[in-house]
Amino acid sequence: MKLSWEPYTLDLRVTWRIAHGSSDQRHNVFAQIGQGEEAGFGEAAGVPHHHETQEGILAYLESVADRVWDPFQIEDQLNSLPPGSAAARCAIDLALHDALGKRLGQPVYRLFGLNPERAPQTSYTISIAEPAVMAERARAADMPILKIKLGATDDEAILTAIRQVHSGRLRVDANAGWDREQAAAIIPRLAEFGLEFIEQPLPVGDIEGLRWLRAKKLGVPIFADENILTSRDVAAHAGAVDGVVIKIAKTGGLREALRGIHTARALDMQIMIGSMVETSLAVTAAAHLSPLCDYADLDGPLMIRNDPFEGMRYDRARLVLPDRPGLGILRKQVPN
Repeated sequence: MKLSWEPYTLDLRVTWRIAHGSSDQRHNVFAQIGQGEEAGFGEAAGVPHHHETQEGILAYLESVADRVWDPFQIEDQLNSLPPGSAAARCAIDLALHDALGKRLGQPVYRLFGLNPERAPQTSYTISIAEPAVMAERARAADMPILKIKLGATDDEAILTAIRQVHSGRLRVDANAGWDREQAAAIIPRLAEFGLEFIEQPLPVGDIEGLRWLRAKKLGVPIFADENILTSRDVAAHAGAVDGVVIKIAKTGGLREALRGIHTARALDMQIMIGSMVETSLAVTAAAHLSPLCDYADLDGPLMIRNDPFEGMRYDRARLVLPDRPGLGILRKQVPN
């Protein structure tokens, strides 16, 4: 089975603004292993603040293009990949799992022995804008769980406005937007809004800062996101955070994500399975692991206008996984 690929530009429904910056498009890559009904598909997310570009992803895939791929040898083939783009390795990992599931006639979640009915509900993300605009987007979303991006404007004003229109579950994500003193000062005030947890309050790599912050017992659980790439990073955060965010684009695919989940569980950490700005291909793949997790943030397809795939469905916040073999995704038919 041979590897092929296709660059693809995602058009966002609204400007995606977080503490790292803003964008109206994302530039991803789709990978394919094999041909015909048993071909496997994967997706690589171009995420600027993770130093993943479409050009770098394409170059990595080109570098391994001459290999012959066997979905019955996934672990060996993934272990033999050279270091480099985690997003590109994720696309290969997903394509191999998709092809394996199709060969065996089983959904990927069943290959892992998981029950899709145990998938947690997903949050819906509100990116940074003026407080009134964010509140209107929260109201229009009509979702029971919201994740609010903070760290670049008046954070308390944002949550005040959103709490006027949303009484349900609320999480916030600072995307590494505060320093230690800022976080220690603002988190107790934000706790008054009834938050489930705060993601990545401190700069990437400041594990001791997270440990220091958690020891202050500020009233809100702290999760690490940008800090967490592989299972080794999960282990390095033992005792420093209450939970971790696992994303297949960061781990390099499902296999390492699974190791990260098991490592977190062994260390008594909570787990959220998350997504980048990705299509239904990658987000459905991540959803196959969601029954192992406490929380889900798998709203990527809801953020884009031109998703070319069908996969997981949303029953408001409930994730409905496909029962088709492999990842269960289908390419949408383009009208003539």
